Amino acid sequence: MSVFSDIFGIAKGMSVTLREMFSPTIVEDYPNKKLPNEGAVFQERFRGLHELQRDENGLEKCVACFLCAAACPSNCIYIEAAENTEENRISGAERYAKIYNIDYNRCIFCGYCVEACPTDAITHGHGFKLATFNASNLVYRKEALLVPIPANAGKPLEPQEPVMVPEKRA
Repeated sequence: MSVFSDIFGIAKGMSVTLREMFSPTIVEDYPNKKLPNEGAVFQERFRGLHELQRDENGLEKCVACFLCAAACPSNCIYIEAAENTEENRISGAERYAKIYNIDYNRCIFCGYCVEACPTDAITHGHGFKLATFNASNLVYRKEALLVPIPANAGKPLEPQEPVMVPEKRA
């Protein structure tokens, strides 16, 4: 009886093989896609390249508190602080990060820097294309990490007409 079950198991496995052998092959043309992340599906907690966020006025959120650098176990974050002036306002606080570098040769994408930031200035984005032949290209500077200034930064919100809610009658 066991010989028949063994033959049945082999026939069942071969049927899967033969069915796949005659079905069309689906190939993803990864590097030649139209959009950089086309077809990429990210999980909610994906930790990609870091991003330095801006507030609604377009100012940097980073206040150079050094908590992200202190929380980093691989010591890959380097920050130099500078003072804001009335003429040159970079962030909403007294200080801003004049230099903010992340060395991705050392980064382990643990997320401790994101958790330590009190102003939510640093977050993980969805960038995943880090491959390079030159290790010096993996030191990302502040300019590469900053998100673009929003289009409506510094503009007052347009007034909206009030919505009339009908009264309920009892």
